[in-house]
Amino acid sequence: MNYQETLDYLFVKTPMFSQVGAAAYKEGLDTTIALAKAYEEPYKAYKTIHVAGTNGKGSTTHSIASVLQESGYKTGLYTSPHLKDFSERIRVNGRPIEEQYVVDFVEGAKELIESLKPSFFEITTIMAFKYFKDMGVDVAVIETGLGGRLDSTNIITPLVSIITNVSFDHIKQLGNTLEAIAGEKAGIIKPNVPAVIGEAPETLRPIYLGKGSPIVWAEEMEFPDVEFELKGLCQEKNLKTILASLEVLKLDLDIPDEAVRDGLAKVVENTGLMGRWQTIGNKPLIIADTAHNEGGIRYISEQLQQMMNGSSTKFTNLRIIFGMVKDKDISAVLALMPKDATYYFCNAATQRSMPAQELKDMASGYGLKGNYYPSVYEAYKTAKAESSETDLIYIGGSNFVVADVL
Repeated sequence: MNYQETLDYLFVKTPMFSQVGAAAYKEGLDTTIALAKAYEEPYKAYKTIHVAGTNGKGSTTHSIASVLQESGYKTGLYTSPHLKDFSERIRVNGRPIEEQYVVDFVEGAKELIESLKPSFFEITTIMAFKYFKDMGVDVAVIETGLGGRLDSTNIITPLVSIITNVSFDHIKQLGNTLEAIAGEKAGIIKPNVPAVIGEAPETLRPIYLGKGSPIVWAEEMEFPDVEFELKGLCQEKNLKTILASLEVLKLDLDIPDEAVRDGLAKVVENTGLMGRWQTIGNKPLIIADTAHNEGGIRYISEQLQQMMNGSSTKFTNLRIIFGMVKDKDISAVLALMPKDATYYFCNAATQRSMPAQELKDMASGYGLKGNYYPSVYEAYKTAKAESSETDLIYIGGSNFVVADVL
């Protein structure tokens, strides 16, 4: 098999949550543990850092990896989902996994795949862990896929467990209260392993404290100003989580202040991060962001309204290219979106996509006005054609929408 044939095999044989949703979700770690044993538990060959949370996981993992690279460590990075190519999920010092490694690993794993019937995330998690061992990394930053307690990545014992925040998402799998969701995220906290909690209202704190591990509350800490490459209101809170985590990591790793400064200033260059308040065009200004749930969109909406009403740069019109997947809390998101904008509702390239016309009809009930388009490309092309140089175009609502544009 070549690389594309290998990915096609994985997509068919191993259900992928980002494509089919809940049907790909498997409770329990039995399959992951069996896969890990088949490869001699490769994750024990290097130090790890574990990151969970509803929003901000990607920014946090990439930023910490960037700082570790600047500190001289050979650094693995495992994240999901990918935007353009599968190889983005598994990186060493910012370089994506080689296509041939993916082909060889899957070829060698076919018997296990046929017998154990793992999910896409289960088999790719073990692929990442083995790749990091084979590449001789010093440390790997590992992002959970969904939840924490039963997540495939939760077989590691890290230097620090990081939970960025908790809001409503994946409620069918994680629970329909913040307490239940926090309980699932807190499942990555290991005995006697320090944990950093990014945002935690008082009502949720007993859940984290109940794990019996030392807890650092990032939002209570003060840090000197640093230049952070990632922009957007949500990054202000992410930055505190990142800095608090780095302070904990200094107990085990040599992380100079200069590496922190340089790593935070060069996150995109060092790690290849995409889709976080990313400017992809000027005149008109075009910004893409992968926020896709109530917690993330709240910051996006506030940011857009600030730019339109209080910015030193005067934008004439706000145009929003927008699509969502069916299994999100779409009503909660639409209620937060700016009403003084022209919308271009679209279908992302996934079977989970909410049909654009249905999304438009639903959005009209929240005072959001615009037209619908059969693809992200058509929406993007129309929005650009209708814009002046002084307009602001925002692209979001789903990872898939951003991926289609990129």
